[in-house]
Amino acid sequence: MKTFLVQLDPVWENRPANHDKARRLIASANPEPGSLIILPETFSTGFSMNVAVTAEPENGPTEHLLRELAEQYQCCVIGGVVTQAGNGRGMNQAVAISPDGSILARYTKNYPFTFGGEAEVHEAGIGGSLFEWQGLSIAPMICYDLRFPELARKAVRSGAEVLIYIAAWPVKRIQHWITLLQARAIENQAYVIGVNRCGTDPQFTYTGRSLVVDPHGIIIADAAEQERVICAELDTAIVRDWRAQFPALKDADILR
Repeated sequence: MKTFLVQLDPVWENRPANHDKARRLIASANPEPGSLIILPETFSTGFSMNVAVTAEPENGPTEHLLRELAEQYQCCVIGGVVTQAGNGRGMNQAVAISPDGSILARYTKNYPFTFGGEAEVHEAGIGGSLFEWQGLSIAPMICYDLRFPELARKAVRSGAEVLIYIAAWPVKRIQHWITLLQARAIENQAYVIGVNRCGTDPQFTYTGRSLVVDPHGIIIADAAEQERVICAELDTAIVRDWRAQFPALKDADILR
C-alpha cells in the first residue's frame, strides 16, 4: 500500500486558504487509487486555541474536503479537524474517510496538550479507533499522544499494524518527535507514520520532518523541512513476518 504524507504550512486561522493549499499539494503528487493520504493535525486553521474560529460541526467544511479528496483520488484520506463539543469547547480529531464517503474512523485526541493550553479548550477523547485499509489495520492518533506509549500498545493489542500520528510538533522538541516515532515502531513491531506541519504560526516554528518508520525502527521516508508531499510503500508481510519471527509482543501481553 502506498501512503502519501502531506506536509504543509497552514495559513493561520484561514480555512479556505488551507483547503486550497491541500488540494494543490495533493494534486501535485497525483496519488494512485487505493493509496492512503494523510494531512496534519488542525491543518485547516493551524494549532489555534480560538475555538470560535477552529471548531466545526461534524460533516462540516473540513470533512467535506476530506470526502471530496477521497472520492476524487479513490483513496482513504485522513486529516485533522476540530469539531464542536458543546459549551464552547472543541474536540481535536483525526477523521479517516473512504472513497465512498463513509467515515472509517473518528479519533479524538486522548491527551490534549496541557502545556500549550489545549486542555482548557478541547475535550479529551477516551480510547482509540481502528480501521482496515488495503489489508492493514490502522490506528490514528494525534501529536502529544506520541509521548504516551500505553496508548499505542492498546492499539496494537487491538490489532493495529500501522500507527499514525498527525501533528503540529514544534522545532524546539523535534528530536523527541523523531526518537519517539522510532521507539513506537520498535516496541510495537509496527509501521509508524508521523505527519507534521512545517512553517510558522504566531507562537512556534515547525520544521516538518514527517516520517515513515518501518517495524524495525528504520526511517524509510523523510519529508525534511519544506512544504511537500512524500510517498512510501507499506508492506503487510514486513509487519507480520517480523512479529512471527521475533514474537516480543506475546511476552508483552503476559504483563497486562
